[in-house]
Amino acid sequence: MAKAPVLTPQAEDFPRWYQDLINKAELADNGPVRGTMVIRPYGYGLWERMQQEMDARIKQAGARNAYFPLFIPQSYLTREAEHVEGFEPELAVVTHAGGKDLEEPVVVRPTSETIINEYFSKWVQSYRDLPLLINQWANVVRWEMRPRVFLRTTEFLWQEGHTAHATYEEAREYAAYIHRDVYADFMVNVLGIDVVLGRKTPAERFAGAVNTLTLEGMMRDGKALQMGTSHELGTNFAKAFHTSYLSREGRQELVWQTSWGSSTRMVGGLIMAHGDDHGLRVPPRLAPVQAVVLAIKGDEAVLTAVRSIGERLRAAGIRTEVDDRTDTPFGRRAVDWELKGVPLRIEIGPRDLENGTAMLVRRIPGGKEPVAIEALPALLPTVVEEDQATLLRESRSRRESSTSEVASVDEAVEAAAAGGWARIDWSVLGAAGEARLAEHGVSVRCLVAEDGSVPDADDAPGTVALVARAY
Repeated sequence: MAKAPVLTPQAEDFPRWYQDLINKAELADNGPVRGTMVIRPYGYGLWERMQQEMDARIKQAGARNAYFPLFIPQSYLTREAEHVEGFEPELAVVTHAGGKDLEEPVVVRPTSETIINEYFSKWVQSYRDLPLLINQWANVVRWEMRPRVFLRTTEFLWQEGHTAHATYEEAREYAAYIHRDVYADFMVNVLGIDVVLGRKTPAERFAGAVNTLTLEGMMRDGKALQMGTSHELGTNFAKAFHTSYLSREGRQELVWQTSWGSSTRMVGGLIMAHGDDHGLRVPPRLAPVQAVVLAIKGDEAVLTAVRSIGERLRAAGIRTEVDDRTDTPFGRRAVDWELKGVPLRIEIGPRDLENGTAMLVRRIPGGKEPVAIEALPALLPTVVEEDQATLLRESRSRRESSTSEVASVDEAVEAAAAGGWARIDWSVLGAAGEARLAEHGVSVRCLVAEDGSVPDADDAPGTVALVARAY
């Protein structure tokens, strides 16, 4: 009888495969409250690497990290009508604490535009205080009706940036910079996901924004995942919170603002964009462990060799872990590392040691080959870059081959039902066609220009709607 696969095959049941992988690769567990999650050490290690890469880019953009309270007075949210209306169904509200009813209910942070603007209005007095560029790493709570670990959870981790500028042009340029040079750079060059950059339709914009820029990634089942957003808030929140400054000309002016965020949803995107029937495939530039050196047997010479190789690889700049747990069967350990998607395995037994070689197993392209032990420190830095490029190339090829040009709503629905994306002229689709798509569980993920750039306006000539089923 054939041995049962470790994971449900993707082609058989993609959602089950996703859940199997999260469990078997020890990424996360469901929390005790519906919709919450416990992120396990290996899963959190992926998030930490994402944080490190993102934080460096955010600081390069001039933003500084700060922290604002988890609890927000309910009255703050009511000041910006569109904002509170957009978040009302997702709010968690505390009405009782300290053994008594609260005088004013407090909302558990769903996002921080309101509370941050309360303080921006105090901190900004003059044009000399601008631009004010703040980022926060935090947790947020949005009551989720259909939770899925990493993708949609009641509580999740994220970064949220909030900025205030003297002019519309400056705010607009900064939102675009975050979209392009922080988010897209990270997602393409570190996550290895070929995201599409575009602007949301008016129906899909962030509540309270005048423009939302998005990054959409294609998952291996053909659905789209929104990987991050950058919003132009105009003066909506500045009006509500009286955030103004004294200009050089001596006039009181409202600030122009942005907000932008990415979250642990990116871990879900990583899984679904690159994982296969054998487990995760982690891009080497992201991987907490780029290479694992495995001792096949508990021979003392082998153990000494694998530890020495681990030290040499670390010195060569490869994030390396040594697996010398020879009291656990080698096959089980190899499968565990394969599930976790570590890019490279270096396997060494007594016979390999006699030959002066190690078996190099490459998780991303697959395959194995013997390599001289002495050659490993010089070879592996090149190998990890090759494998990084392979993932991005596969991601781009999948998106391009699974995207169709269509001319009607029916054709767009058909393309999405077949497991792909569709491109249709926005002038043909329009808001009425967008509503018809929604009836079929299909949405306009973003608007792009014909050449793939981000259009200046929703109705700019040559604007194309990118249409798909989405998570």
